[in-house]
Amino acid sequence: MSRRSEDPDEEVAAEDLPRVIPVFPLDGALLLPHASRPLNIFEPRYLNMLDDAMAAERIIGLVQTANGGTRERPHLAHIGCAGRVTSFTETPDGRYQITLTGLARFDLQGEISVQTPYRQAKVDFTAYANDLKALPEAGAETRGRLMTVLKRYLEHRGLRIDWGAVEDASVEALVNSLAMALPFTSPELQALLEARTLDDRRETLIALLEIDGSSFEEESPQLQ
Repeated sequence: MSRRSEDPDEEVAAEDLPRVIPVFPLDGALLLPHASRPLNIFEPRYLNMLDDAMAAERIIGLVQTANGGTRERPHLAHIGCAGRVTSFTETPDGRYQITLTGLARFDLQGEISVQTPYRQAKVDFTAYANDLKALPEAGAETRGRLMTVLKRYLEHRGLRIDWGAVEDASVEALVNSLAMALPFTSPELQALLEARTLDDRRETLIALLEIDGSSFEEESPQLQ
């Protein structure tokens, strides 16, 4: 079974978003506003979550865990990102393959007591209302600095990238896709999520790429 949601680009205001949402704790996975992330859902509690979400606003909060709690119920990071399910496919073996498109970040105000097997939380989008707005394109100087650092990082890591797609992407799309795709640690991903503006996220991304490059150079043997 395959379904697609309504237009993912439809305008939404912060006050229109639900104040209680299902939350999906997932370490090492980042969702950012205006960006999309494919997810493969197979645990029964999250299959249940998707069933309920698809019958309602189709909104799920992706959030990383924090120190504390138990293995089954770890503490949650205080900031996450809500996304709308924009594509949904049920596989023959009962899994759900979805695309979650980021709407806005939220402050997690606390979990609520529920009977559902998945967790739900009260959230506040107020501080991140600008996430819902389209951003102007950044200048060539901004893109050039990012590209220089990115090329060095990829060379050090031995990674490849579709440079044609990179050249065609807006700075926002490029920053978000790199932040979500590159092998950053959970704390680094959380730092990228919590950067207040796109400019802040770009600078955080550049700093992480530069740190990785510096570390590589320090570990490399020096020629005599």
